[in-house]
Amino acid sequence: MSSVCIIAEHQNGKLKKSTLNAITFGKDAAEKLGAELCVVVIGHEISGVADELKKSGASKIIIADDACLENYTAEQWAHVAAEAAQKYDAMLVGMASGTTGKDMMPRVAVKLNAGMGSDIIEFDGTTFKRGMWAGNALATIEITTPVKVVTIQTTAFAAAEPVEGESVLEQLDISLPQTKTRFVEMRETVSERPDPTEAGVVITGGRGVNGAENFKIIERLADIFGGAVGATRAAVDAGWVPNDLQIGQTGKMVAPDLYVAAGLSGSIQHQAGMKNSKVIVAINKDEEAPIFQIADFGIVADLFKVIPEMSDLLEKEMS
Repeated sequence: MSSVCIIAEHQNGKLKKSTLNAITFGKDAAEKLGAELCVVVIGHEISGVADELKKSGASKIIIADDACLENYTAEQWAHVAAEAAQKYDAMLVGMASGTTGKDMMPRVAVKLNAGMGSDIIEFDGTTFKRGMWAGNALATIEITTPVKVVTIQTTAFAAAEPVEGESVLEQLDISLPQTKTRFVEMRETVSERPDPTEAGVVITGGRGVNGAENFKIIERLADIFGGAVGATRAAVDAGWVPNDLQIGQTGKMVAPDLYVAAGLSGSIQHQAGMKNSKVIVAINKDEEAPIFQIADFGIVADLFKVIPEMSDLLEKEMS
């Protein structure tokens, strides 16, 4: 039977939330194509990740486990993903449109001699839709090759809910080629806070925060919620926060349950990275700021007054 293959993304032995969103896309695509859904897990000692996926609703969880795959390299992982796609007669191969997906999936497309679409937000069984110009325009594209490869804009899809029954686990026999690249080391940002793409609450500061030291009030509110800190490009370019916190078209795409935008105007580039958040709260002194156009709740006030008061009230309520 033909399949839709979703490549799982994981880190430090745990499944990334974005994979569950990609699986929702995969389920819908498999139903429209009359195919089965397979999720491919690549790495080493990844049984825990596979177990997390057992109730995802996939027909099969394909496990490619090898010591040489412990650390991600695009050449090795793309080779394995392509082998899995060929073995399971994939009509469509997809992965979340994060840094790994954008790095790896074009290589998969080349290996499968397949056409590719990026940042896909919809599939009707024949054509795909993707956002352009920071989401201000939608393009409808058709991929005419027998196998189609896509990266999936996961903020456009809900996370897959657990289902009754479990997926079949299958080991994939793989042959790894000699490659020109090798893994040297990972220099990972260490933080007690969650990554913005994984958090249920994101508190983002912009140019109006006016300095690295002032981000402490943003961090305090985020910590009360157990959430993540985000920033605009202006705040990152000013050196106030590291660039892995940047939200927007050139940063991370997030869709948390609660997004608080403090001291930022809400340019279309920033909105492209957070407009699918469930609830958006905007705090800005300028009542004409574009962020208010998409906010569910708006506070026209000084963030240096509002956020500390908000934090004090929340701490009192939670104590």
